[in-house]
Amino acid sequence: MLTIGKFSIVDIFDTNTYAHDPRHDFFNWSIIDQGAFDYAANAWGYTYGGAVESYQDWWTATAGIFDLSQFPNSAALSRGFAQVQFVGELEERHNLWDQPGKLKFLYWLTRGYLGTYLDAIALGAATGQTPSTRAVARFRTKDGFGLNLEQQIATDLGVFARASMSQGTVEEVDFTDINQSVSAGLSLNGSRWRRPDDTVGLAGAINRFSHQGKLYLAAGGLGGIIGDGQLPNAGPEQILELYYKVAIFSFAHFTADYQFINHPAYNRDRGPVSIFGLRLHVQY
Repeated sequence: MLTIGKFSIVDIFDTNTYAHDPRHDFFNWSIIDQGAFDYAANAWGYTYGGAVESYQDWWTATAGIFDLSQFPNSAALSRGFAQVQFVGELEERHNLWDQPGKLKFLYWLTRGYLGTYLDAIALGAATGQTPSTRAVARFRTKDGFGLNLEQQIATDLGVFARASMSQGTVEEVDFTDINQSVSAGLSLNGSRWRRPDDTVGLAGAINRFSHQGKLYLAAGGLGGIIGDGQLPNAGPEQILELYYKVAIFSFAHFTADYQFINHPAYNRDRGPVSIFGLRLHVQY
């Protein structure tokens, strides 16, 4: 199967039945995707590229090449694929206790105009300016990998887990400021209480930033997503999310969502934070 055009990389890669679509399940980025998967995208989450998928009896291999944004999180994409990302994924399908499951291994490699945290800190100290990775950007390579598991336990119950890691010396490319992430959770539909089209989901995630990245934020640098400018007391970000999706009609559902975040943006001096969300989805 061949896909070419402008689309989101995670429409094809890192998919998961139970946690991947903020229109239907969880909200948090590090739960619906591998947190350290720094995938190519413009500020709206899309990019130009192509992917080829080969489906076999019990496995699938997928590979793609994609355009980066001109600089991290910018709206414009680089011209002529001057900056590029390669993504590959292997999927294994199995049955465990007569229930279907999938295990995926993903690897990505980026070649783009990026800065390193230590170079930015050194230049800032030498010039007396606030460290900026943009000031030391040049063509560099950044890569990462991750695992993605989904397993049906019963016809109405499934579990999932992800683990990912990315190179911690180079700034964020386009997704988010996470270098190590683990997440896991479950999804249960409402068949047991006679609401088969309802779904309840519960998940947790732990995210970490690299040591060099923490030094950069502590020295006054800004991350692409979390900002900061001051990080005197760094620690892992811990997230718990719970949602209940109610089927209103066959074409509409309503969701109530709650997130508890400890050490938001890695800062032990902030939080904990509670975030409440509501979602109405209508689809014809």
